[in-house]
Amino acid sequence: MSPDTQWITLTWMLLSGIVMGMAYDSYRVLSGQLRFPRWSMHTLDLLYWVASALFVFRMLYAGNHGQLRFYVFLGLIIGVCFYFWLLSVTTQRFVVMLIKLARTLIHWCGHILNILFVMPVKGLYKLVRLLLGFVLAILLFLGKLVLQCLVPFGKLFRWMFRPLLKHWVTPRWMIRAGSSIAAIWKRWF
Repeated sequence: MSPDTQWITLTWMLLSGIVMGMAYDSYRVLSGQLRFPRWSMHTLDLLYWVASALFVFRMLYAGNHGQLRFYVFLGLIIGVCFYFWLLSVTTQRFVVMLIKLARTLIHWCGHILNILFVMPVKGLYKLVRLLLGFVLAILLFLGKLVLQCLVPFGKLFRWMFRPLLKHWVTPRWMIRAGSSIAAIWKRWF
């Protein structure tokens, strides 16, 4: 293997170590901020290491067609150490800032959706309810007015059919139904 290929592979492994460190810090900050369930941490750790192994293999394949040498491990270790020595705090702060930005955007999107959709629907519901209440009040008023106008006719019919009603025996169920209807009528009106 030529020295150029070895230096290219070492550079790829240095970059891979840095990327692995960034991914680890990002994952660690995200899991702390989003508070993943405790049982899921092992699965997420396993997924991180599988993804890291696949990424490193891909970079190794791009650098020297997958040949595993001592300088590959040296490049990874130096890249990870360099990252944690110099870039770790910056990455953590950047990820926290991104999380705050995402939360702020979600909060604002929620407000916008509330203003554009929820509040108009609530307003429309209140308007329809108010209109239906107004229509119901008018119908009740007209119904009472019609009933008051029909009272004299009811008295006239009762006077006309009084001789027939003397022999009429009202069933008990009809009396109970009439009492229930009268009680409901008094309670509502």
